Amino acid sequence: MPSLFTVLFIVSLLPMTLAFIGGYLRLKQFGKFDNNHPRQQQAQMTGLAARIYAAQQNAWEALVFYAVACMLAFFSSIDLYSLSYAAILFLCYRLLHPIFYMLNQATFRSMVFFVGWLANLYIIIRSFLAISI
Repeated sequence: MPSLFTVLFIVSLLPMTLAFIGGYLRLKQFGKFDNNHPRQQQAQMTGLAARIYAAQQNAWEALVFYAVACMLAFFSSIDLYSLSYAAILFLCYRLLHPIFYMLNQATFRSMVFFVGWLANLYIIIRSFLAISI
């Protein structure tokens, strides 16, 4: 299986993993889950819990962007294995992103987000170029 799709599977697990961590931290912060108004309770989170929640939201957004890149690559005539380095780079930086969120390192978080975004953009551009050839 091409790395492109292995990375897609791994990246799809990231938001749920962060949701479990965030759920634990929300329970720890408030002592209970407000199942009637979960969004309001999440909006009141502070510190690490709030950062994990923000990292989770960003992970969902990155997953959608990467999934679209994978679809474009799959439907183009590009050799999917030629995108392996970009896919691995994207994965590494997506794994670093929530770590820097947890550590409250905004500059590093933004830098790894940008490099991951560029890796994703590379996959998209290469796919479009393969379509037009």
